[in-house]
Amino acid sequence: MLRWMRTEDFTFDLPDHLIAQVPAEPRDDARLMVLRIASLEIEHRAVRDLPGLLDPGDLLVVNDTRVMAARLFGRRADTGGAVEALLVRPFTDVRWEALFRPAKRAVPGRRFVFATSAGELGATAAHREDDTVVLDFDHPFDPATVGSVPLPPYIHAYRGDPERYQTVYSRDARSAAAPTAGLHFTPGLLDTLSRRGIQRAAVTLEVGPGTFKPVTVDDPREHQLHAEHVAVPEATARAVFRAKADSRRVVAVGTTVVRTLEHVAREQGAVEPYEGWTSLRILPGDEFRVVDVLMTNFHLPRSTLLMLVCAFGGTEFVLDAYRQAVREGYRFYSFGDAMLLLP
Repeated sequence: MLRWMRTEDFTFDLPDHLIAQVPAEPRDDARLMVLRIASLEIEHRAVRDLPGLLDPGDLLVVNDTRVMAARLFGRRADTGGAVEALLVRPFTDVRWEALFRPAKRAVPGRRFVFATSAGELGATAAHREDDTVVLDFDHPFDPATVGSVPLPPYIHAYRGDPERYQTVYSRDARSAAAPTAGLHFTPGLLDTLSRRGIQRAAVTLEVGPGTFKPVTVDDPREHQLHAEHVAVPEATARAVFRAKADSRRVVAVGTTVVRTLEHVAREQGAVEPYEGWTSLRILPGDEFRVVDVLMTNFHLPRSTLLMLVCAFGGTEFVLDAYRQAVREGYRFYSFGDAMLLLP
């Protein structure tokens, strides 16, 4: 761990017009900035070039979570005042943690009625802390279809297919936000990778909105991440073990995969079948025990995600690459372009 570290060291100037408002079409037409860490070289490619940038035998690990239809619009049962809830995670099939607006209206015991895909659904506020509320709903519902898929607040007017904010390999709807590095993959690209001898395995990290929250404290080591649920199935643990034993590279698609694999390696001593919670924060100076190659999108300034990428590729090199990405007109954030960090 570095002795001195300041949050302000992880910032850069980003013009608003570079924040992507629509996804690339097709998905793998997005640009790909390739960072070769050992030689400090940068290449400008496209995501469709990925098969030629990876080696046969590499193990590509993805996060197969799916974004919930988590945004609910409703009203106070007594006055009719408008409210909005963003489901974050379930405690039971009827009790959920949610981000709530306006938060001051979520008085414990107050009733709300939400419009859902299956009709009106009542809920009672059970607890409030800042803008986070625990809601007790009247009956269970399917989080995959109950409301609308929430896009990040910096995407203002996208009216396209909501499936473009899902990965093509997503499974259970458990997340409040997408693992965005995976948005670039198409079935055709995955087939090409497979034919080249690049294996694929999946983990699950249920992405919470706190993952993207900018760090507000001066020392990022004092920033606490919200806990997120993770799962590593036995087949994935076996695949990672064999790759490491054979000196083959583990390629993480996204920071959520990095945090999942590195958390389990720290907790268990190796990547083993696992289900639990992680609030792992990775900063420059931290050791990477599992991941050899990282594919990721371009992240917010002062975010823990940018700090993780700096830890992997070197702070000066990564921030120089970000500044070059701005000059070259790369598109940033969830619908934006990608970066591949190679040893």
